[in-house]
Amino acid sequence: MMNLRVQKRYACRWVVSILFILATSFLLMQQAHAVRIKDIADIKGVRENQLVGYGLVVGLEGTGDSDDSLFTIQSLASLLEKMGVTVQPTDIEDVENVAAVMVTGNLPPFASMGSRIDVLVSSIGDAENLQGGTLLFTPLKAADGSVYAVAHGPVSTGGFAVSGNSGDQVQKNFPTVGRVVGGALVEKEIHSNFNQKDSLTLALHQPDFTTATRVAQAINRAFYSQLAQTQNAGSIRVMVPGNYLGNTVQFVTLIESLGVTPDMVSKVVVNERTGTVVMGENVRISTIAIAHGNLSIQINESQNVSQPLPFSRGGQTVVTPESEIMVQEGKNPLFLVESGISIAEVVKALNALGVTPRDLIAIFQALKVAGALQAELEII
Repeated sequence: MMNLRVQKRYACRWVVSILFILATSFLLMQQAHAVRIKDIADIKGVRENQLVGYGLVVGLEGTGDSDDSLFTIQSLASLLEKMGVTVQPTDIEDVENVAAVMVTGNLPPFASMGSRIDVLVSSIGDAENLQGGTLLFTPLKAADGSVYAVAHGPVSTGGFAVSGNSGDQVQKNFPTVGRVVGGALVEKEIHSNFNQKDSLTLALHQPDFTTATRVAQAINRAFYSQLAQTQNAGSIRVMVPGNYLGNTVQFVTLIESLGVTPDMVSKVVVNERTGTVVMGENVRISTIAIAHGNLSIQINESQNVSQPLPFSRGGQTVVTPESEIMVQEGKNPLFLVESGISIAEVVKALNALGVTPRDLIAIFQALKVAGALQAELEII
């Protein structure tokens, strides 16, 4: 009797172990195809803010704005006046070493005073090259009109433009656009009470009802509570648990690391300019027969010249054209493609036809017209 109980006990442990191994394997398989919520969604309200400003780049080697750029002359005169030098714009005859530029940058979320950001410098006049120039003190404003950063420093164009006396010119990239690495100093912070929030809203990069539901389910499973609720295809509202109130940052860190398998719409993307065809995993086609034949026409023309022999007393030179036309039509068989096959089988069947990417474009367009393509066809 004792041995029977021991055997049953070991049998139960064995069954539990097998179930645990199967459950673990299933979870690992799911995680293998999952992506982090951090990579498919953002926290609503946590974003960059665009900054823009007008400034001058000086120190150019005769490649700045010409005298036709009146705003450059006026800006230079105004700048000199602020420096204590009174000069009239009409007295400035040559500004080839100065260029008027627009300075743009992005203020990261939670940027603090004293931190540095990169800015992009773009010429708005007729300057030829900003290489070697220095951006002068330029306030950067946001949409509310307040100054949040100040830009200043040497401009790096990452390109060049050289020309010879004969007019030949060699150019790499765009020398009228440059970057000042770490050239903007943050002077004003955007105040936020993020750590005191009692709820958050996740915004999906690609709105989808199925993906939004999976995100909510993953959060609820992780915290054993109904914290997340989908509002629409692109938003998930998440309540902050009581033990994380005042420590929302740690709560967001846990949410961002959760794995979710995003869903996607069956789509075939076609680029006719480059001949590129991209098909999604869930693309299916109905039962249909496909035949794709190529028609090749080649025309060779030549000129036959007939002229009299040397020292002959008569005759004239005659030119007779001769054309040779060759027409070749492909004899591709008719292929039957079964309904509901996978993307791998679709590619295999199309490769059997010997089609090129540009042929695929014509075939997919014909499949869409025939109603056999169970996916969206997007032509870019």
